[in-house]
Amino acid sequence: MALTQLLIATRNRDKAKEFQEMVRDLGIDILTLHDVPGMADIVEDAPTLEGNALKKAREAFRHARIPSLGDDTGLEVHYLDDEPGVMSSRYAGPGATYADNCRKLLRALRGVPPRRRAARFRCVLALVLDEGSEELVEGVCAGVILEEPRGANGFGYDPVFLPRGHTQTFAEMESSLKNSISHRGLAFQKMRGILVKHTAR
Repeated sequence: MALTQLLIATRNRDKAKEFQEMVRDLGIDILTLHDVPGMADIVEDAPTLEGNALKKAREAFRHARIPSLGDDTGLEVHYLDDEPGVMSSRYAGPGATYADNCRKLLRALRGVPPRRRAARFRCVLALVLDEGSEELVEGVCAGVILEEPRGANGFGYDPVFLPRGHTQTFAEMESSLKNSISHRGLAFQKMRGILVKHTAR
């Protein structure tokens, strides 16, 4: 049976928008947890990005019985022993805003020279098509953390992350460029190959 719907196991509309742009030509209808009545928030309590991505995809599929995609993303700053990592979205505490997390990160790196501000984004995507059918892929984007935010696009740590080989932060880039080089974009290109096989059935 051809894949026509995909449930993204998130309530984050920014993430959902990025995924929608990436599958626009595949004819897949993207849903989020906002579209699933009675679906409780999924607690991200696994110690790894892989664990959280799989947990989200599995719980979304179990509830909705629709092919489901879970993701977890972490910003790993080498000077900080790869923190915030799996805690990236909650770095400044429960209910933290994007700006809160960026401020905490910049405070932690205050006075650290540019050569020691290396970091990487990791994104893990987990797809559950049906019972017993799971796929897991990863995308990585290396760069540095700036000393102050730049740009008004994107979300999360985008304003303070400068990808290697570029002069614009993720928050300064057009979405098409960001999606082609970002951790999530690279992970999704791998996942896209899997989705294409199922939409062609």
